[in-house]
Amino acid sequence: MRTSFLPPLMALSLCCSLAQAAPAEHQEFEATLLAPFQSGAAQGRTFTLGFAYPGLPHAAIVDWRVELIRPGGRVALRWRGAAPFTGEAMTVAVPWSGRLGLAAAPAGIYKVRLQATVRGDDHGAHEAHEQEWEIAVGAPRELAMPAFSPLPRPFAPAAAPAPGALPYTVYLGNLHSQTNHSDGGADVTECKGAQSPLKSPHGPDAAFAYARERGLDILVASEHNHMYDGSEGRAPHADPAAARALYRSGLDAAAGFSRKHPDFLAVYGLEWGVINNGGHINIFNSDELLGWETNAKGELMADTRTPRGDYAALYTLMRQRGWVGQFNHPAHSGQFQVDGVPLAYTDDGGEAMALCEVMNSTAFSTNVSESETRRSNFEGACNRLLEAGYRLAFSTNQDNHCANWGASFTNRTGVLLPNGVALNRASFVEALKARRVFATMDKDSQLVLTANGRLMGERFTNRGPLALVANFASLAGRKAAAVAIMEGVPGRKGTVTQLSDQAETTFTPSPGAHFYYAKVTQDDGNVLWSAPVWVTQEAD
Repeated sequence: MRTSFLPPLMALSLCCSLAQAAPAEHQEFEATLLAPFQSGAAQGRTFTLGFAYPGLPHAAIVDWRVELIRPGGRVALRWRGAAPFTGEAMTVAVPWSGRLGLAAAPAGIYKVRLQATVRGDDHGAHEAHEQEWEIAVGAPRELAMPAFSPLPRPFAPAAAPAPGALPYTVYLGNLHSQTNHSDGGADVTECKGAQSPLKSPHGPDAAFAYARERGLDILVASEHNHMYDGSEGRAPHADPAAARALYRSGLDAAAGFSRKHPDFLAVYGLEWGVINNGGHINIFNSDELLGWETNAKGELMADTRTPRGDYAALYTLMRQRGWVGQFNHPAHSGQFQVDGVPLAYTDDGGEAMALCEVMNSTAFSTNVSESETRRSNFEGACNRLLEAGYRLAFSTNQDNHCANWGASFTNRTGVLLPNGVALNRASFVEALKARRVFATMDKDSQLVLTANGRLMGERFTNRGPLALVANFASLAGRKAAAVAIMEGVPGRKGTVTQLSDQAETTFTPSPGAHFYYAKVTQDDGNVLWSAPVWVTQEAD
């Protein structure tokens, strides 16, 4: 292994100073990695690291490490650096020549991994982040992919389905965004991050109309549950009736917009919890406002009391009510704690939680051309939740806080409905509960995993060989540059590993419980994730 070290303090390029203090809800460290998938003939390229920490209470140091990982998993190069950090957005450029030692790097699919930590004046490290993306060195090899008729899109011209085609229609959505019912909804030209609660001009109706015009089929307005009193903390003089009425008005707006526009599903729900010592969970189908805040009279600013930070109790309530949830931008540690254990599994949570955000474009993007480069990857944390025992499909959303709902990047969550079934909240929730969902960074591409002909999202018992097929299609002519079939064991609390690099893989699993999902990297670097299948293998 050859290792390269940069000087301990690098010259940094600064950008995008934060013009206003961010609400406390978003006082968190963000680290992003832009690793160009392909480059010129010399194979050299520059990796761009992005750091921001709105509301950082005092000056600190950001420590970072970037690793270039060969096909097969060995670290080929490593860069390190540290710099003073005020919390304002800044970028670091890490150039790579395309060479390993004196020779050009051999062709293949490599990984670039960023690990970043904010270190305070007391020299204690906190707020660690990890990001990882693939890059192609040389021309990506042409992969043998199974023939797959792409699933039809809704409201397209009628066409006879191909023989053997899967009987589903795919709807594309953004399942995580905010409006002025919490801390979103600012004009793009004025938006500098999260907004003060209930202060911006644009509400749910504007968000749904914008997303529909941009070609989305589904938009979820997921409002922070503790901001309906107009504050991020306690508002002594707040009116609980007004808070409850505001939530009901959002539900009515979504229902009314969907009735008026049957080609679009408007969903209004909750983003429950706080980031610090917490974790955000989307609840898609609650007609109750949940909360813990009270006014000076002790009146609850919600319909139903839910203790702050009590995720076990929340999961139990969700299961009782039939609500379905999504883990939003999960961290590797410190979030979703039960009895002090982060990312902890409960039986109720296993039934209620259906999705995990695997990738997001940055929440405060003002991009309206689907070209945002600041993106975060949460696959590692989602894998930890799967290994804990959760039965989760992957989603990818935009967490828009500015008035650019669905427009910052090309990523979408694909939701599969049976052909002929109307798109409405009931059919949407049923699909989430069935985990008939895939995540794609390219709205024109699809990925559906089957296992012995059974659809992703299913759990079943198997005896004998298991045939896994990653069915990939691009409506824009993109090719698959890399395929990974990933394998894990629910409840093991171990590590998800790659089983195969082939789109069609047949093998006999060891006896016991397993889950498998497919990941495809396109020839432009965009990634797709299928939902897993959960297989209990019986001994012959």
